[in-house]
Amino acid sequence: MINLEVPRKLTTLVDQARQAAMAFLRPNSRKYDQAEHTYPKELDTLASLLDGLSASGGGAGAGGVRRTSGKPSTANMSVCLGTMEMCWGDAGLLLSMPRQGLGNAAIASVASEEQLARFKGKWAAMAITEPDTGSDSGAIRTTAVRDGDHYVLNGEKIFVTSGERADCVVVWATLDRSLGKAAIKSFVVERDTPGFELVRLEHKLGIRASDTAHFRLDNCRVPASNLLGTPEIKPDQGFAGVMQTFDNTRPLVAAMAVGIARAALEETRRLLTEAGVEIDYDRPTNNQPAAAAAFLEMEADYEAMYLLTLQAAWMADNRQPNSLQASYAKAKAGRSATAITLRCVELAGSIGYTEHELLEKWSRDAKIMDIFEGTQQIQQLIIARRLLGKTSAELK
Repeated sequence: MINLEVPRKLTTLVDQARQAAMAFLRPNSRKYDQAEHTYPKELDTLASLLDGLSASGGGAGAGGVRRTSGKPSTANMSVCLGTMEMCWGDAGLLLSMPRQGLGNAAIASVASEEQLARFKGKWAAMAITEPDTGSDSGAIRTTAVRDGDHYVLNGEKIFVTSGERADCVVVWATLDRSLGKAAIKSFVVERDTPGFELVRLEHKLGIRASDTAHFRLDNCRVPASNLLGTPEIKPDQGFAGVMQTFDNTRPLVAAMAVGIARAALEETRRLLTEAGVEIDYDRPTNNQPAAAAAFLEMEADYEAMYLLTLQAAWMADNRQPNSLQASYAKAKAGRSATAITLRCVELAGSIGYTEHELLEKWSRDAKIMDIFEGTQQIQQLIIARRLLGKTSAELK
């Protein structure tokens, strides 16, 4: 039976994450939204604190956790709870946090023990999307050709979160395009590797504090030891190895969405209360003001996304396969956070639409949670395949 209560031993972590969000992230939220592509220097101090938490067995960021066999843990749960609190402060700033990149989650998922030690302390971004592939990770065109002790990578990667600032980038590439998904592997590419060129930084709707890069790989030589997982191509397993990354990162993205939605709900409740709108939990919604009824509906939606996120994290911590639940959480949280934040802007009227409050910013930040790490449509497709017992070839 799944226990969705927050373990008592994690309350200190949650409190510390909330304090960091209040002291560092929320006060600088508007500043770096307006100063896009400017590195938030305030994060250096906070990153050091997070490193200390991680070393002591906690962790409030989005750096990912390692799955190992053995006893159940609270590692995934602690990262998700910390991420919720930090994104209550600011999601873009969390994504700008040194050594808290989604590439770190990829390394934690599939790296060998030797690789874990070698890349310890590195800030890793993740590069999957390409100009011609969109949401189909299996259609990756970036190639990796073995040449002695190296692989030579060629291709383009777009929408790489923290790509300019990270120490290295986890790049997805194919060893043999004719073999389909089974040949797709992930490689850790150091940022100063010759042939690894930053083309440009994107201007975005939301999470503007975080840089989003476009890279070109032109005969980029990467040590063979930087390939994550096994170099063997096993057609019967598809690309399950690299896809394990998503079992870690999708609950994290869901947790980010939960944090943003909660921030919007708390601020909307304050504005409604100041306007004299009473939210009564003892009366049916149809007997309350329209604004109060709408707020209660959003709270119910929020509870669903929150609980699905905890479920996915709990299953990972208890060594249970969670791919389906990770997609449940990502699909629900991404859609609900977008709907909730936009509705909060609507309920707040002109105040919500201007920069007087952070509501308009949260509505912009929330949209990416419905897109990256697999779009809403991709999550629904994954869920349908698993529920119906269909393969990717049978249900497209």
